[in-house]
Amino acid sequence: MPIAIGSKAPDFTLKSKAADGLKDITLSANFGQKQTVLLFFPLAFTGVCTQEMCDITSGLSAYASLGADVIAISVDSPFAQEAWAKANKITVTIVSDLNKTTTKAYDVVFPMLAGVGDTSARAAFVIGKDGVVKYAEQTATPKDLPNFAAVKAALAQ
Repeated sequence: MPIAIGSKAPDFTLKSKAADGLKDITLSANFGQKQTVLLFFPLAFTGVCTQEMCDITSGLSAYASLGADVIAISVDSPFAQEAWAKANKITVTIVSDLNKTTTKAYDVVFPMLAGVGDTSARAAFVIGKDGVVKYAEQTATPKDLPNFAAVKAALAQ
């Protein structure tokens, strides 16, 4: 069960691969400035995750027009994430939660995915400018996508 709407969003600083090395991405950097959509996904190089991030990439302007930054989070290394993003022309900011600290803080661990180990579940959160969770959803299975219409509705409120 993901953390509840109305909760203070757990802050994090996670690594993202940038052209000049690794870069820190901190959730609270958006507080007071813009809303944030957090998209947890199980693993890079998998069909549903690739489709989700390609769809989000093609619709990033819709999130920007709603005053939101999108950050995608998986337990892959930033180097695997970068290779996957390049191969699929994904431009969403993707951060590595390799040690699963943030996944656990948001209570969206998916145990033993396909028998290979714990990953992030597929989940979506809208974090307000004030750092409070405005929307929280964990999908029933990793094959299900979040309700992006509901995510956008929460951003528009």
